Amino acid sequence: MTALLEIRGARREFVTPEGGRLAALDGVDLDVGANEFVTLLGPSGCGKTTLLRAVSGFETLDGGTIRLDGADIAALPPFRRPVNTVFQSYALFGHMTVARNVGYALEVQGVPRATYEAEVAAALEKVGLSGLGGRKPSQLSGGQRQRVALARAIIAKPRLLLLDEPLSALDRNLRQQMQIELKALQHRLGIAFVFVTHDQEEALTMSDRIVVMRAGRIEQIGTPRDIYRQPKNRFVAEFIGETNLFPVLVERIEGATALARTDAGVVLAIPAEGRRAGERVTAILRPTDLALAGEGIRGTVTRAVYLGADLHLFVQPAAGGPEISVTTRDVASLPATGETVHLAHDPARVHLLAEA
Repeated sequence: MTALLEIRGARREFVTPEGGRLAALDGVDLDVGANEFVTLLGPSGCGKTTLLRAVSGFETLDGGTIRLDGADIAALPPFRRPVNTVFQSYALFGHMTVARNVGYALEVQGVPRATYEAEVAAALEKVGLSGLGGRKPSQLSGGQRQRVALARAIIAKPRLLLLDEPLSALDRNLRQQMQIELKALQHRLGIAFVFVTHDQEEALTMSDRIVVMRAGRIEQIGTPRDIYRQPKNRFVAEFIGETNLFPVLVERIEGATALARTDAGVVLAIPAEGRRAGERVTAILRPTDLALAGEGIRGTVTRAVYLGADLHLFVQPAAGGPEISVTTRDVASLPATGETVHLAHDPARVHLLAEA
């Protein structure tokens, strides 16, 4: 992959109200390819917005370098960087029409009128707002205002578009619709997007790669499937979607499968490759990796949540230990609270972490 954006050793510290120092960025290295959709994902305070602001020029690094197309841009002011930012608030001018909001940057540059009007019309068409240029932002829906902010950001044809949680103010249905539209727009434009969110579903839906951050550092970078199916540590496993974690002791190897047991006595079949008897590991099973069956882990249903297409169960193992979460589409008969069930799993679906 040819890197459009190269970040090396990015550091940024802030002084806390108590007089201490907080490392918002602690030696971050990241490459973003041309035409790539990369999402910075993590809990509040992990450094993702600080990193985005450092790229845009609104935050100054204490150390490290930022290069775009091979050129060092760390010393450039925001208006001289070939990047644009879409903020969570959209920051539209309420007294201007949609067309003037979109074309404001061209207006300031003194672009000829004919060129200006053609560029504004093209930008509005790209975001599906043709014919609405004469309206004011107050006359638009939340989703339409978000599209205006996007059109304003892309009209200058930036090499890189930065998006700071632009969908967080939308309701769930509109947010899901805009996730699909935003990815399709990025594909049509052929420019790189760096998107900030704390919403795992957004990250999984739109990204080519996800960057999981915690406490100013990168925990893991990978495709949505890699991050979900092969988390590198417990933090990533628990942060990306629901998961069941089983600290187990490997008891014996049986061909391609190993049998392992939790301290409470729950028995799991896990992949045997690389394992040895007496080893302690953590087995990860997503709720969708478990199924109701005639045999397997025996337990009692403590809660059953009907979700339409899916049924989500919480099962207390008879052997003891934490509840197990199960998501199934076998909803022909709904297990009642207090009913005994058995949970089966495919050993190949188990992902293992070293105990530490």
